[in-house]
Amino acid sequence: MDGYGTGRFPAWQPRQPCHGEDAAGPYTPRFAVSSREISVNVILFGASGMVGQGVLRECLADPGVTGIIAVGRSTLGQRHPKLREIIHEDMGDLSAIEADLAEGDACFFCLGVSSAGMSEQRYSRITFDYTMAAAYALSRVNPGAVFIYVSGMGTDSTEKGRSMWARVKGRTENALLRLPLKAYMFRPGLIQPLHGIRSKTRLYQAIYSAGGPLIGLLKRLAPGAVTTTEQVGRAMIRIASNGYPRPVLETRDINAAA
Repeated sequence: MDGYGTGRFPAWQPRQPCHGEDAAGPYTPRFAVSSREISVNVILFGASGMVGQGVLRECLADPGVTGIIAVGRSTLGQRHPKLREIIHEDMGDLSAIEADLAEGDACFFCLGVSSAGMSEQRYSRITFDYTMAAAYALSRVNPGAVFIYVSGMGTDSTEKGRSMWARVKGRTENALLRLPLKAYMFRPGLIQPLHGIRSKTRLYQAIYSAGGPLIGLLKRLAPGAVTTTEQVGRAMIRIASNGYPRPVLETRDINAAA
C-alpha cells in the first residue's frame, strides 16, 4: 500500500530546496550543532514507546524545552508543568488537531512498530501513513518547522531492496525529505534503554534484560553501533535548536549530536 494513492494525502509536489540547498545545486549544510541554546516547543508522537519515553524524559528535564505536546491514543499517566497531552484516536487524520500542531517548533516522531508478523500493507499503514499524516499537517500549519523521524539502521533509500521494513522506512524518509520541513532522519542501531525505561516488545525487552553487560561491552568495542534512549533524546533537542550538517543521521551522528 502506498500512502500517495490512498486519498489521505494530496499528490506530492517536486522536492523543494531545504537545509540550505538551492534549486540548482547539491545539498549544502547550513546548520551545525553548537552550544547555542534556543527555546523550543516540542510535539511528540509515540511517547509511550521505549524511544518516546526516553525522549520525553529528556524534554522534561531540559530547560531549553519550554513545552511538550504529547499526541497519543491513551494517556501517559504523567503530570508535569511542561507537558500537555492530546488524546487522538485516528493517527491517519490529524485535521482536528492541526491548530495544536501549529504551536510546535519541532516534531519528534517516535511512533513505530516492529514489522515481525505484519503484512507490508499493515506495516505501511503505521509506518508510512501515520508519519506522513503528521508531517504533512505540520508542513501546512508551520512550514519550515523541524521534523525528526526515528527510522532505523539499514533503511533502504532506494525503496527496492528485499527487506520489507527497510523499503517502507526508505519510502517514508524520501517522502519526508520532499516536504517543506527541516527534516532529519535518525537511523539508530541498537538502542539501550536507560533510567528504568522498558521496551513494550517482549522479545526486545528480554534481550535488553539478559544482554545488559554485553551491550555495555559492545558500546566500548563498537561505539558507532550502540546508542541510548538518553542520547537519542538529547540529540533531538540539540538538533531542534541548532540543526545538523546533514539530514540523515546514523548512530555515530546521533551520539555526536547528543
